[in-house]
Amino acid sequence: MDKIIQNLTNLLRMHKSLLDLATKKTDIIVESDMDALDAMIKTEQAHVAAIEQLERQRQQLVTDYLAANGCATSLTPTVAQLIEAADATSKQQIQAIREELLAVIDALKAKNELNQKMVFQSLQMVNMTLDMMRPQPTAQADTMNYSSKEVRRPANFSTTSYEV
Repeated sequence: MDKIIQNLTNLLRMHKSLLDLATKKTDIIVESDMDALDAMIKTEQAHVAAIEQLERQRQQLVTDYLAANGCATSLTPTVAQLIEAADATSKQQIQAIREELLAVIDALKAKNELNQKMVFQSLQMVNMTLDMMRPQPTAQADTMNYSSKEVRRPANFSTTSYEV
């Protein structure tokens, strides 16, 4: 059980660190620092990979614990299932970690949604600026003889040559 609690504590720590990165990312987006944003995204990807590894370990530890205690398990055992099977002391500890982890995940989702909206607005501003800088076709260009329309000759126009 100690390994599971340690694993859950590590998951919580990594999620808190990811939330801190998301908060810093908001400032980077506001400053429009593309180099810092690129570095931040790489750091976030490393955190996500570590979280995924910790989650796989958690699932294996919980599966092993539940099987050792004669409890039925699903393909992806949940912390709720672990809480049901744990003793009273461990149950309280795991419940506290779970609640804090859920709160951090909710805050992380909200921060990521904000960052996504800010990046989208930034892209809209860039596109609007580019549109304003592009030369726009004018009505005068259409009336000049530079169009691709074929020039038509009047019906009484002759192409024969005249001798004088």
